[in-house]
Amino acid sequence: MTERELFYRHLGLPSFYPVGLEIERAEGIYLYDTSGEQYIDLVSGIAVSNTGHRHPKVLEAIRDQLDKYLHLNVYGEFIQSPQVHLAERLAGLLPEKLDSVYFVNSGSEAIEGALKLAKRFTGRTEIISFIDAYHGSTHGSLSILGNEALKNAYRPLLPDVRQIEFNNYCHLEKISKRTACVVIELVQAEAGIIPVEKYFLHQLKKRCARDGVLIIVDDVQMGMGRTGKLFSFEHHDFVPDILVLAKALGAGMPLGAFIAPKKVMDTLAFNPELGHITTFGGHPVSCAAALAGLDVLISEGLIPLAEEKGKKIEEKLAHHPGVREIRRAGLALGIDLANPEKRGQFMEAALKQGLIIDWYLFKPATFRIAPPLTITDDEIELACGKVILALTEAGGRSNTE
Repeated sequence: MTERELFYRHLGLPSFYPVGLEIERAEGIYLYDTSGEQYIDLVSGIAVSNTGHRHPKVLEAIRDQLDKYLHLNVYGEFIQSPQVHLAERLAGLLPEKLDSVYFVNSGSEAIEGALKLAKRFTGRTEIISFIDAYHGSTHGSLSILGNEALKNAYRPLLPDVRQIEFNNYCHLEKISKRTACVVIELVQAEAGIIPVEKYFLHQLKKRCARDGVLIIVDDVQMGMGRTGKLFSFEHHDFVPDILVLAKALGAGMPLGAFIAPKKVMDTLAFNPELGHITTFGGHPVSCAAALAGLDVLISEGLIPLAEEKGKKIEEKLAHHPGVREIRRAGLALGIDLANPEKRGQFMEAALKQGLIIDWYLFKPATFRIAPPLTITDDEIELACGKVILALTEAGGRSNTE
């Protein structure tokens, strides 16, 4: 059987209609299929490849670690150089209070750990999250996900979860002394790039401080430079109690983390001991890749350029009649089609143009553009030209035609 046949026969798939490209290699912002066709990755493997595919410095770090050791023991038992140096580097880049890093394998796992930590530290059980928020698909993370269609088939889920409207400060009255934590994305990604309003965040901080409630910031998609800052909360006068990272943290390798003050994190170590454990969390190869990826983001000046590059893409696409609205946070754009019924035609036309484009989960007529932060001005010009051709083919004429 061909690999395509094996793919459909033996892999558990989340959809009956995958894109189904057979990718042979990747480099920078490009993917290449088995026939040699080139595709521009405009979604970064869904916010993972911020440093591009196979960055040379990341590959070098991976190779160096391969020559030393792979898995040794369950996480937290042995002192492993890649883990401790990555934790030190992250702590040095974060506000002083966020000084303790717990490594896991993914964003969902990091959310799970953060929820447990909040409940353990506060001794409370209620969790508040937001409608249209995405936090993962394991049972705990699914429980706080803000879309009923994705979770209803799996109920009963985690009890004592309450959902409120994002940016509706009237709903903050639901926070109380029963609440352990509020979990928030400062830019709601799967809602189509919806940033938090400053007044709402101010009121949220005030309410949580009054009632002793922890604020967990989910920076899985919008962290690691995507918004033009290393962490999304840096755009605000605000430091979370717990920060969750994953996706681009691993620079292409699987890695997640939840980060908190040491006095908070230490509550996982007693009553009971081993309050949170993982076998492969903080895998040394993933941590080595992450450390190199972090250095690339900073040393190559990619983070402040994210805002400039995102603005260029927005300006090039905003006036096409096939576009109704664009919302943007750094180099993450949510682009609403003027005619939602043209979604299928647009996707087909984009693929024909050699573009990898995806839709936001909770906004089916909004497509994402979030390329690697390494994308150049020439590559932006090329990609935007292809997006315009796809939009035009799907049912609209460019204003310049």
